[in-house]
Amino acid sequence: MTEPHSPTPSRWYLASTKPRLEKVALYNLEQQAFEVYLPLYKQYKKTANGPVEMFEPMFPRYIFFRPQSQNQSISVVRSTKGIHNLVRFGFEPASLDDELLDRIRQVEHLRNNASLLEISQLKPGQTVLFKHSALSGLEGIVQKVSSKRVAVLLQIMGHPTLVQVDHHQVELRT
Repeated sequence: MTEPHSPTPSRWYLASTKPRLEKVALYNLEQQAFEVYLPLYKQYKKTANGPVEMFEPMFPRYIFFRPQSQNQSISVVRSTKGIHNLVRFGFEPASLDDELLDRIRQVEHLRNNASLLEISQLKPGQTVLFKHSALSGLEGIVQKVSSKRVAVLLQIMGHPTLVQVDHHQVELRT
């Protein structure tokens, strides 16, 4: 199988990575003088001490790269540590233009600058279950969500009671 004609530096290519080795692939591609982009987005992981900010790959197991010159071959990418394979459509490597990558960067920027409140899956009117507290197992309805606390309406002994708790103390009822 022959390699495609000289890549154009303005086109980005896509490679699949080995599981959870996106950052290893990023480092190794950079060491080979490729321009590399691994979009990350902010999410909050629930912990016993409350939500913790984490940055995860936006597209798990995929990374964008492009040669820095027209003479740089992309064939070496296949054997790069952390890379599983080049993404191809038939014999041609999958490619994207700068405009699409710029849109992905915009989404990444908006997400990474969002607060917990903007990212939270908890919304007023949703039913939640309490966990990790004296109220564990009880159901309530979310009334208000702030960046630090969630206000939940409970029925306790036939009376509505509003309780303020940390985000990690409740989860959506499925």
